[in-house]
Amino acid sequence: MAAWNPRPGVLPNLMWIMDRVFKFTNFGIVSVLHEDFFIQAGKANRERSLEDLRQHIHRYYVPLGRQFMVLFPEGGFLHKRREISQRFAEKNNLPKLEYVSLPRAGAMKVIMEEIGPNKNNIASTSKDNSKKDGNFNQSISPKIIDNKIGDSIEWILDLTIAYPDRVPLHLQDVVCAIRPPCTTHLHYRLYPSSEVPTDTEGMTNWLYDRFIEKDKMLEEFYRTGSFPSGSNTNVCRTVRQDNLRYLILHLFFIASTFIQYKMFCGLLELVW
Repeated sequence: MAAWNPRPGVLPNLMWIMDRVFKFTNFGIVSVLHEDFFIQAGKANRERSLEDLRQHIHRYYVPLGRQFMVLFPEGGFLHKRREISQRFAEKNNLPKLEYVSLPRAGAMKVIMEEIGPNKNNIASTSKDNSKKDGNFNQSISPKIIDNKIGDSIEWILDLTIAYPDRVPLHLQDVVCAIRPPCTTHLHYRLYPSSEVPTDTEGMTNWLYDRFIEKDKMLEEFYRTGSFPSGSNTNVCRTVRQDNLRYLILHLFFIASTFIQYKMFCGLLELVW
């Protein structure tokens, strides 16, 4: 969020897909008003959440003229997902990743079916394929999907985040602002959306390859202090923030939190 905050025209045109728990944070009401999409975690809610996402795209994302969409394919915080991911990798003869978890393709497949470059070709078969596939998921590490031409996705921006000393931001750090300032490294890779396979197996394997690459990149970063060198990784740019803008935003977050608290207290009084 901080990286895209100073870029003009990004935040108003961006839709986040995030866990439902974030609706109850200090920026929850902002995301609700912005028509971001909240997913309810859990296997029992998976198919319902994907169908809700499909409808949300056509009800809000397309009519509002959004141009960007943020996904987290690993489906949760790393410290909760790593062990599960490694067990799944061992069972399915996949690499056991240490710095990221294996992604799931469910939400990405829904998005590509609805507003991907080949949406017209796969629309008639998407429901049949979804019934056959049992590996859909509702959460997507940060990936931003760019949708600059009409209502069709043009680019996929793959984002890898490296934290100081391998200590990521936790929810309590975000909500309470208790962590001291630190330098966080963001690594971007850009792919034409036409390169992504449209079938479930192909898309899942494509995502697996990206996250296996991420794991190797992060291993080198935490060993050497920098991402692997190469023609696409040698441009560094510092993200500079507007302190006045941050002050205004946080005052708004504080006010929204106070309003939610008063509403909650009012509901409790009505109940009791």
